Amino acid sequence: MGQIELGKPLAVEETPIPGFLRIDLTVHGDNRGWFKENWQREKMLALGLPDFGPVQNNISFNNEVGVTRGIHAEPWDKFVSVATGRVFGAWVDLREGPSFGAVYTCEIAPSVAVFVPRGVGNSYQTLEPNTAYTYLVNDHWSADARYTFLNLADETVNVPWPIALSEAILSDKDKAHPRLAEVTPFPAPGAEA
Repeated sequence: MGQIELGKPLAVEETPIPGFLRIDLTVHGDNRGWFKENWQREKMLALGLPDFGPVQNNISFNNEVGVTRGIHAEPWDKFVSVATGRVFGAWVDLREGPSFGAVYTCEIAPSVAVFVPRGVGNSYQTLEPNTAYTYLVNDHWSADARYTFLNLADETVNVPWPIALSEAILSDKDKAHPRLAEVTPFPAPGAEA
């Protein structure tokens, strides 16, 4: 199991994807385990996170190392972290505009979270067994919502997966997503029909 970084100050970092933020979370621990405020509205807003109004909390539990999910862009904002375990996260801007195709990657452990704006493709690969990936969203899930997908193996964005996709655990659905050249960009705000 990876080390949990204890006691670092709450901080926000901008990334090459506009509106996508990496957050260092303060984790307190002792011989019993650890505790963190995963989302604390007042503190997060003071650091510059948007007041995105979460309405749903989702958890994806992954049994094995190498489970790889994505790349999915949804029509809602997400605040992503892990409750247990570690993941390698990869995000691709799939929104219309000059940053289309921009990529950002980082490892997420309990002391790291990310804010993912709507239209940015989200994906991850588990680095530890029994990883619980959790995310707050600001709209309720709907089968009728407009999603934008990108293939995990896209050569243009060239995500440096720590575990080769040929060795990873993927769904057939994720394997069938289009390459970047075939992706219809997620509409810019105000451009939705």
